[in-house]
Amino acid sequence: MKKPVCTIVGVGPGNGAAFARRFVEAGYAIALLARSTAYTNELAAELDDARAYECDASDPDSVVDAFSSVREEMGDTQILIYNAGGGSWQTVEEVSVEDFERGWRVNALGALVAAQQVLPAMQSKGEGNIVFVGATASLRGGAKAAGFASAKAAQRSLAQSMARHLGPQGIHVSLMIIDGIIRSERRPGAEGERLEAKDIASLAYYLTTQPPSCWSFEVDARPFKEKW
Repeated sequence: MKKPVCTIVGVGPGNGAAFARRFVEAGYAIALLARSTAYTNELAAELDDARAYECDASDPDSVVDAFSSVREEMGDTQILIYNAGGGSWQTVEEVSVEDFERGWRVNALGALVAAQQVLPAMQSKGEGNIVFVGATASLRGGAKAAGFASAKAAQRSLAQSMARHLGPQGIHVSLMIIDGIIRSERRPGAEGERLEAKDIASLAYYLTTQPPSCWSFEVDARPFKEKW
């Protein structure tokens, strides 16, 4: 029996890899999309039934091409996790037009185009899941987050619009607000001060298993010592 497909946009050694491992455990075939396939090829070789695809989330043509290859080689996407992100950390005087636009392209435009690639199949089946990985910056703009906060806020509004439109069609759209620093070798932190990527992945998986009578749209995730 062919496995259902989970497509992850924005895969690196942190959250992206954790999402891939969690959904492999759940029995999914995984499409790994990233700007460079240097890491994702290694990850695909490590996982059962995973493939790496080159995809620049800021370039609509690149997104369309990558999803076309996923459909051709793996089949329709049942779960889309949009983990592509990033942006400039500058004040309104400092941020360049180019950096501002690129943040919007990665966080919002790329999210729109990726969703458009998977929606026809989901709508024809009357089911599917789209999970956006957001940030606290979407709720409040820090002084040095003029570019990043506005891009994440655009992503959040897009996700909310999609959830309201697609929910009645059987498609669950959800947004995870990541509030805190994710544990890594560079940022180990003490217990309770860092988010664990594997636990974020478990939260994403939980969202995709919620019954339709009790869907969440927005959930926030933070380590228990995070100030909020």
